[in-house]
Amino acid sequence: MTEMTSPLVLKSWSEALRQPEMPPQPKPTGWRVVHARHFGSLKPMHRSAVRLAMLALAGLAAPTGAWAQVGPVEMVDQFEATSGKFAGYRRSGAKGICAEGTFVGSESGRSLSLASAFSGNPVPAIVRFSVGGANPGAPDNARSQRNLAMQFDLPDGEVWHFGNISAPIFGAASPEQLFGRLQSLQPDPTTKAPDPAKVKAFLDANPEVLLQGRYFASQPVPASFATVNYWGVHGFGFTNTRGEKTWGKWVFEPVGGTQSLSDEEAKAKGPNFLFNDLRERVRSGPVSFLFNLEVAEPGDQLDRATVPLPAGRRKVTLGVLTINAVAPDGGGSCLNINFDPNRMPKGVEGAADPTLTGRTAPYAISLARRLVEGPKQQ
Repeated sequence: MTEMTSPLVLKSWSEALRQPEMPPQPKPTGWRVVHARHFGSLKPMHRSAVRLAMLALAGLAAPTGAWAQVGPVEMVDQFEATSGKFAGYRRSGAKGICAEGTFVGSESGRSLSLASAFSGNPVPAIVRFSVGGANPGAPDNARSQRNLAMQFDLPDGEVWHFGNISAPIFGAASPEQLFGRLQSLQPDPTTKAPDPAKVKAFLDANPEVLLQGRYFASQPVPASFATVNYWGVHGFGFTNTRGEKTWGKWVFEPVGGTQSLSDEEAKAKGPNFLFNDLRERVRSGPVSFLFNLEVAEPGDQLDRATVPLPAGRRKVTLGVLTINAVAPDGGGSCLNINFDPNRMPKGVEGAADPTLTGRTAPYAISLARRLVEGPKQQ
């Protein structure tokens, strides 16, 4: 989760956003999405983004399902309490770079889904590559997570958001489990380190949260953002023009194959090499990824992001993503997009996975805070 609950738009926000006044709402514990008094100081483009974020929150139902036990505001607060607050940066995947490209859908994609992304016509893509974690100073040469987020701008105003990571599994099976994990890792104010007893107690009760970390520890350091696989981790369904539905989990795989570094090579590269490496690769030739769907079979678990599909599942190539340009600095078109993976076009739907449906509200809250602080990623 980088950037549902009861409506969070209070009367002051209704006035600030010039929306019709809502009935008074209870103030959630820990409420501090972004204060209305800051709204006038935002740039016009940032005000528009905050409006969208707040309207998305206002349209969500009362706490049920994923948010029955922990609220999204509390979730973002806990990210900050555990990992530190770096003003203006995403609460996860802080260190990143914008890129642009195109996606061209395949005939196989068209056979599985009526989504316009698979028409075969080039689709503009806004792309963001990043290093996992909340620290914008995270080292590039560590065995850690890489992220690939995208926005496909489709005809008739449709938008498709992706949030992909360099592991086939997520670090928690539910928002409650993620919240508990973050709580267990929160530094003690005296020792400035997590309480070992709390960490052990949580892990003993929730051993699956260790699976993702073990995966990263078993993998070498990626040589580039362009040479690592990126999984969607959640289950998704694709419906075609005949109403037939195909379920699976997707992965974006580099056309040129994966490439990694030895420990010695990674040390020699230093902590900040990924951005310039990506720029050089794109200048030298195409950087492309196959959008592959691993097709699920009966009995496969699609509603738990800590469980990958069994090895050997049939793979269908839905199209090719090509990166055409990389931002020269920390700006770019991706900076103010929250890449909510619940934004999908007609013909694509998500599985009933609480870690998927539970992303929308925290992402909106994180975006609103970043815009007030002044968004940055480098």
